[in-house]
Amino acid sequence: MLRRATGLLARPILSCRARPFSTDLPAPQTTDSSFVEAWKKVIPNMEPPKTPLSFMQPRPPTPSSIPSKLTVSFVLPYASELSNKEVDMVIIPSTTGQMGVLPGHVSTIAELKPGLLSVHEGNEVTKYFVSSGFAFIHANSFADIIAVEAVPLDQIDASLVQKGLAEFTQKLSSASTDLEKAEAQIGVDVHSALNAALTG
Repeated sequence: MLRRATGLLARPILSCRARPFSTDLPAPQTTDSSFVEAWKKVIPNMEPPKTPLSFMQPRPPTPSSIPSKLTVSFVLPYASELSNKEVDMVIIPSTTGQMGVLPGHVSTIAELKPGLLSVHEGNEVTKYFVSSGFAFIHANSFADIIAVEAVPLDQIDASLVQKGLAEFTQKLSSASTDLEKAEAQIGVDVHSALNAALTG
């Protein structure tokens, strides 16, 4: 019975491994014509909204040999910090710990936590404090980093970080409701991460 159940579980896993990586597939350029027609009937004076697929560019295929550089795009909701920039390495603050990404890294999706993101290009290192987001590392030595908020580390005032940490620590100790405790704990966590980024 156990052997039969194990065999059933193994089949989907083996079939998943045979599928190509998403980076090997071109981005589909399809639009839902029925949606566009319905939109034009209701709002004829405004262009219909674009879907994420309309912004996606097809990635180059996975190379046979590992390239010497990692191509990074680093975007925020309101700005693009890096666009297809070739670098040596990025170190991202993932929820599982600091993660170094070099050319040839395996395909990975990592959730970002508040912490230090550093971009290494030769002897030059650019550091940002990121609040949260995701990093999409593709098999073809491309990495897309999407953060909710990011600030260059040299623009952060260490005295304001210390002040904020003290304030949120005080709020946490005096919080009476679960909501107040959760909000204060988030403040403590973010300011602790900021402090660690500045002193580390």
